[in-house]
Amino acid sequence: MTNELHNNKSLSLTSRILIGLILGLLVGSIFKWIIGDQDDVYFSLGFFDLAIKGFFVDGLLTIGGAIFVASLKMLVVPLVFVSLVCGTCNLSDPSKLGRLGGKSIGLYLLTTAIAITIAISLASLVNFDKIPGLQTSAEYAAKEAPSLANVIINMFPTNPISAMAEGNMLQVIVFALLFGIAMTLSGEPGKRLTNTFNDLNDVILKLVTILMNLAPIGVFCLIAKLFSSIDYDAIYELVKYFFVVLIALFIHALVVYPTLLKSITGLSPITFLTKMKANALFAFSTSSSSATMPVTLETATKKLGAKNSVASFTVPLGATINMDGTAIMQGVATVFIAQIFAVDLTTSDYLMVILTATLASVGTAGVPGVGLIMLAMVLNQVGLPVEGIAIIMGVDRLLDMTRTAVNVTGDCMVTCVVAKTEGELDEDIFYDKHAGEKLEEMNFQKK
Repeated sequence: MTNELHNNKSLSLTSRILIGLILGLLVGSIFKWIIGDQDDVYFSLGFFDLAIKGFFVDGLLTIGGAIFVASLKMLVVPLVFVSLVCGTCNLSDPSKLGRLGGKSIGLYLLTTAIAITIAISLASLVNFDKIPGLQTSAEYAAKEAPSLANVIINMFPTNPISAMAEGNMLQVIVFALLFGIAMTLSGEPGKRLTNTFNDLNDVILKLVTILMNLAPIGVFCLIAKLFSSIDYDAIYELVKYFFVVLIALFIHALVVYPTLLKSITGLSPITFLTKMKANALFAFSTSSSSATMPVTLETATKKLGAKNSVASFTVPLGATINMDGTAIMQGVATVFIAQIFAVDLTTSDYLMVILTATLASVGTAGVPGVGLIMLAMVLNQVGLPVEGIAIIMGVDRLLDMTRTAVNVTGDCMVTCVVAKTEGELDEDIFYDKHAGEKLEEMNFQKK
């Protein structure tokens, strides 16, 4: 019995989610086969069939899936607000709010905007097909496109508590940014409050961990209910989604980052990517930008030649606000979910997704699974069903590992750009092929 418990604990979250996905698919398929495609269930189904539909499909599976989706929505506001306040407080030295902070934040937001634009453009070219049997919890009504002036004005809350209660995330993000900056500039009172927010952040991240440990059960309930009524074309569409996200991630890491590095600094992209291999592999294995941060910092200073005075600022900041990989997933997933539910998004909706996901990346904590919670926020912003997350959740962990590797690559790219433009980059170290070899060996030993 003890050995069985040990083996269960040793299963990774990825394995457990995949098991939940497969079991849900099998159970849902069996229920679909038993129930069939009868329109009038009360007259067409036998007692046993009706019991399965009433007790399991419309009962346990519906309740379990609904609770899991509600839990995702529950975490959105506190996670974004507290994480973003903590991230802004990384700018602890008011003088760093100037040139260094402006360059870093500007570059991180630029790369995120580019990332989600690539994702939406690529996903729009693929044309995912509507999956029969999918139903939303509410009818989608196209919204009248607001003017640019109204969009900017509406980003600033008149009542931040009301914005949190209503889930108006753009207003929550703006308030969190302003609140975090005010804490930074408030001296000793701000430092005391920073400690409180750091403690709150730890508690909320623990809550995220708890939720993600329950994710296999939630995935099982959602997928079993899904496959008890939908067509098996969903699997084909899911494979298309997986490869679109993967291609977008590779384009961003191997084209966008090297192009920006070369055009701004003149540094060799090949040398940069070569020296990023070990760090990217470490990030891939942990699926956490925060957990990889010490290794990223060492890579930036000892292998890429950035001075610690710059890297110690840009790397922690990047682990908090640079979520390009997550933004790519959100962009593709938004198009995917809209199309399989046969919902037409307007150009203004896509612009809202780009803006929301870019700003949301600032509040996305660098731990596994948080991207799905941020996706719930983006879907809510344009009126799409959060239930669509269930379809992509089974393959999300593998994509999560890949996008974390993209994120840390972006952290180091921005660090190199800022350090080079500030005259704080040692190019002898950057071009030294043997720089950091001991570090690379140490990283593989850690793995």
